[in-house]
Amino acid sequence: MDIYAKKVEDVWFGVACQAEEVFATNFTRDEKSVVHGLLQSIPFDIPFQKLETTTPFVERAIGVLKDVYDGKGVSRSLPLAMEHLSKYTQKVLKIASLIPLGYVTSYGSVAKVAGGSPRGIGRVMALNPFAPIVPCHRVVGSDFSLVGYGGGLGMKLRLLKREQRGFSSEQEIALDNKRLRVFPVEFVLRKAGKR
Repeated sequence: MDIYAKKVEDVWFGVACQAEEVFATNFTRDEKSVVHGLLQSIPFDIPFQKLETTTPFVERAIGVLKDVYDGKGVSRSLPLAMEHLSKYTQKVLKIASLIPLGYVTSYGSVAKVAGGSPRGIGRVMALNPFAPIVPCHRVVGSDFSLVGYGGGLGMKLRLLKREQRGFSSEQEIALDNKRLRVFPVEFVLRKAGKR
């Protein structure tokens, strides 16, 4: 497993990958924290090395991370290594990855589609190894309040502010004969502005 960290502008982005498959991504304000976050997300029994020089694949991955961080739509996908994760975790992460840019959903809404409880969804989101590519920051409280985010609620709010697109109505995403309700990010921003 190769681990890379690169500073782009004022943010450190990190990628843990094997060949051209991503095992973990992370971003934060300092290199030590980004590497620590990557190490917490990779399987414990896989040897790793931190490399200083990147590859074209790693550069592409860091570009995708930066685009998501900047609130841009991402047209490039990355192969994510999920085989070592539980089937339930894989299901929840796949559902979260379908939340479109400019929208949010609740832990309860994800639970209705994936099964389990909102608290269980929260646990999966807290351990999301692919943040922000799998956009756990787009999962909020049922009343549109900001709750839980590894990077802190301030970072969650900043990410959501960058993603606002002026949408005004909810949508439904069909998944396995169920529907995931998503709401414009502006609903969260209005609630956060009232605090």
